[in-house]
Amino acid sequence: MQFKYQLSLLLPLFLSFVGNNIVEAHKVIDNPTLEDIWDQDWPYQGVETFAHLPHTKCLLHPDVEFDIGIIGVPFDTATTYRPGARFGPSAIRKGSQRQNSLRGFNFRADINPYTSWAKVIDCGDIPVTPMDNDIALKMMTKAFESLLLERNGTANSTSSSGKTVLPPRLMSLGGDHSILLPILRALHKVYGRITVVHFDSHLDTWSAKTSYPGYWHSDTSEFTHGSMLWSAAKEGLLAESNNLHVGLRTRLAGWEDYDVDDDTGFTRIEADEILELGVKGMADKILSIVPKDKPVYVSVDIDVIDPGSAPGTGTMECGGFLTRELIYMLRQMENLNIVGGDVVEVAPAYDPLEITSLAGAQVAYELITNMVKHGPVDESLIKRTGSTELGDNVVVKDEEERIGSRVRHHIFNNF
Repeated sequence: MQFKYQLSLLLPLFLSFVGNNIVEAHKVIDNPTLEDIWDQDWPYQGVETFAHLPHTKCLLHPDVEFDIGIIGVPFDTATTYRPGARFGPSAIRKGSQRQNSLRGFNFRADINPYTSWAKVIDCGDIPVTPMDNDIALKMMTKAFESLLLERNGTANSTSSSGKTVLPPRLMSLGGDHSILLPILRALHKVYGRITVVHFDSHLDTWSAKTSYPGYWHSDTSEFTHGSMLWSAAKEGLLAESNNLHVGLRTRLAGWEDYDVDDDTGFTRIEADEILELGVKGMADKILSIVPKDKPVYVSVDIDVIDPGSAPGTGTMECGGFLTRELIYMLRQMENLNIVGGDVVEVAPAYDPLEITSLAGAQVAYELITNMVKHGPVDESLIKRTGSTELGDNVVVKDEEERIGSRVRHHIFNNF
């Protein structure tokens, strides 16, 4: 009885001690700011930017500097089968909500890409028209040129010629795979010819003039998500060799499809090769082909992953990679000079469990990690082959005249 009495006397002292220490533990920050109090969202809270990153409409604010910008491209009217990738950017952002700067450390790469040297922001979307693919292509080209040529990154390089402001890099969220053509057009004006590493179940080098059925053809009809690399090669945007397809497994019209692909400077690694080489052997083969001293662009069609792991896409093909295998291959590419990347063809309407958008967000995270870990853009890669000033003014004028002509035609026909 006496023991219980003594214990009852000690209990208030114990609780007081614990309580005081809990209070002290929460007094780590003296005079907290509003940000200290309110600026910590849980993954399901806040506006859905990519990985809860700061958001700026970069196309409206060319004075905003960044090192890596996430840009959505909600465009899917160049698809040849199931549409829906126009909703990909918002789905990928949703899939990234468990990423943030607080828990963004990539243990595979030993770095947190969101708290390192680079300023990484969400640049919003390009407001691409769904009504006219000719205008859409010009809009996207102009937007990517604006993002890459008309602004600076925060990183500087000092050379014998003085201080040089380095260009930013973009992580694009598609959208169908046709968005790669305007991206490469803009990159060509900064770096010249680009080596492309293309993760996809399809070639995407099919000739738009001969590979699609039908009698009716136009310049606009040649702009598709299966022919953009053929167009890029024809325009001289790609490196003459050492471009690479990874994960091919689709049906062909015949071996002549590979003959056309050979002419575009691509080497092919088919998905089935992983059965013999293993995932490490696949990564080693990639690194044996892609040069380490040239600008490299990495484009990931989500259908390179098996439909069992990524069903939310427009043109599924059986026998693809596991998400784990794709992540491993991307991680091994961190020593390449990656000047930009994309993840495309995420179509959330076919993704009821949101596993495809989750995979898309992880791909973007790995590519951003690679760019940050490698450091700022190597100044020696920058060629500055063109300026947007004259070309852009002409494009805007052409579109104004064209739109005006259509308005006049509409008014004339309705009176």
